[in-house]
Amino acid sequence: MCGIVGVVGLQDCAETLLDSLKRLEYRGYDSSGIVTRAAEGFVMNRAVGKLGALSATMRDRPLSGRSGLGHTRWATHGGVSERNAHPHIANNKVAIVHNGIIENHAALRDELRAAGHEFASETDSEVLAHLFLAAFDQGMSAQEAGAAVLSQIEGTFALAAMHVDHPDMMIVARNASPLAIGLGDGASFVGSDAIALAPLTRNVIYLKDNDFAIVTPDSAQIFDAAGVSVHREVVIVAASQGMVDKGGFRHFMEKEIHEQPDAIAHTLAAMTGTDGTLSTPLSRDDLQAIDGIVMLAAGTSHYAAMVARYWIEALARVPVSCEIASEYRYRKPVTGAFTTAIAISQSGESLDTLMAMRHAGEAGLRTVGLVNVPESTIAREASLVMPTRAGPEIGVASTKAFIAQLTALICFAAALAEARGSIDAQRRDEIHEHIRGLPSIIGRTLGLFDDIRPLAHSLTTARSALYLGRDVLFPVAMEGALKLKELSYIHAEGFASGEMKHGPIALIEEGLPVIALLAADEVMGKAASNLQEASARGARIILVTEERAAHVVDFADQVITVPNVDPLLAPLLLTVPVQILAYLTAFEKGTDVDQPRNLAKSVTVE
Repeated sequence: MCGIVGVVGLQDCAETLLDSLKRLEYRGYDSSGIVTRAAEGFVMNRAVGKLGALSATMRDRPLSGRSGLGHTRWATHGGVSERNAHPHIANNKVAIVHNGIIENHAALRDELRAAGHEFASETDSEVLAHLFLAAFDQGMSAQEAGAAVLSQIEGTFALAAMHVDHPDMMIVARNASPLAIGLGDGASFVGSDAIALAPLTRNVIYLKDNDFAIVTPDSAQIFDAAGVSVHREVVIVAASQGMVDKGGFRHFMEKEIHEQPDAIAHTLAAMTGTDGTLSTPLSRDDLQAIDGIVMLAAGTSHYAAMVARYWIEALARVPVSCEIASEYRYRKPVTGAFTTAIAISQSGESLDTLMAMRHAGEAGLRTVGLVNVPESTIAREASLVMPTRAGPEIGVASTKAFIAQLTALICFAAALAEARGSIDAQRRDEIHEHIRGLPSIIGRTLGLFDDIRPLAHSLTTARSALYLGRDVLFPVAMEGALKLKELSYIHAEGFASGEMKHGPIALIEEGLPVIALLAADEVMGKAASNLQEASARGARIILVTEERAAHVVDFADQVITVPNVDPLLAPLLLTVPVQILAYLTAFEKGTDVDQPRNLAKSVTVE
């Protein structure tokens, strides 16, 4: 969600802070700001809207100084305004930035006000500045102040604080929200993730929950919540500045759609053993011991889990429960029928998925993290990690990460099925070979942009749309609807085709776009019958299908065809034209494709 950057010990650091914030734009935000420690004390610029507004303010009022903090805010407590934007400064002595939610902020604010503190914003975050101010005013050292503040706050946080009397020192801390410290040559850096630090350093320390650190130009001293010194490993990260370049495309999303053949190939390589067969991080004994799987995910990752349920149950005959991560631990689930929990997250930092995985682990399930960021919190806390190698995904609407998740999950399903004896090695190898052929097939499918553009243009005037799919394509229909509504702001819903007569058919009116997903599989005929009923009531049928199945719905108003593929892999292939349709519809409407309104890439608060 929000983004944090910090610099200690770099001359004229304001421009570096602004550049680092630009690399965090993908996280979503509605305001931004930068504070530096200049000769006269703290100086600050804040602005509402995109970073262009802050950049303009910085040109008009340049900030000097060797140390400073930057922030992109997503409003939680307090409206979108300049006074609620971060950083926050208390009594011109302490400056802070904060991601997350301080749950007991109201009680803390009352106590601080009673002690004479005056607040300038409506945010929960500002109490942090005043807590640090009170600690330093009491004569505490930085180490004592860090421990004191952490002992008083409840909730989720990644925070960074500076005191005007300590210009080359910063206190940072985290709990459930990600935060990394970068070590450079004569300067140190802080960021919400490694992408923010990419051009500055590759030497990164990831704090653990309830850690805090005292960061100076030459060091980072790390302590646990009690103030006891602890060691955290320095990790050499792979992120580079080139990873966030658009590469000549108009949007990151367009670029990332085109990167999907590579995402599949790289993820498949990670799921292939040294003997050349499909593999997983679980040993053969581990696979054979799996009696049931709980899949924990949110949003697009949840739809990947739903697709995987069809694969795992059909191939391996293992029961699967797909759980919305934010609901899982609160409904007090019964876990006795399951042995394994798979937490699926692109960022590996989604708080609802992380907390659901922790709950499953506490209930005795073995946890597996399916993540795209190997240094993420979910990856570090899971018992085992299944990597998706999609590379950094900057567009808020997931494309290549979703395809990579599906790739890893079909590999897992086939390996699990073979290990449990539900399929033989020959069938496993056939599936492996089909997946190997996907990058080239999807590469050909990417040529559909020009064919889909007129259709996308016609959708820009639609008020609503339905997406239909049967069997394994039902979750893909839900994902397609999600893409259209989050990018173009057109209301869209995905349904199982067989459910039409149980209510959704009442929504159909003359000209309503119905995007239908169809594969050459055993339910093809039933799916066609469902579409006939929609067409008879005036729906505009837009068919997305394999070439060999297009004739089954000869009444469709428009047809998008993709190459033929093994029915198991139809979800991966048919996802691509659905992504292109959503992207081009949004582009034709002129919406902000990479940063849709009200959305963020990584949801780091519940």
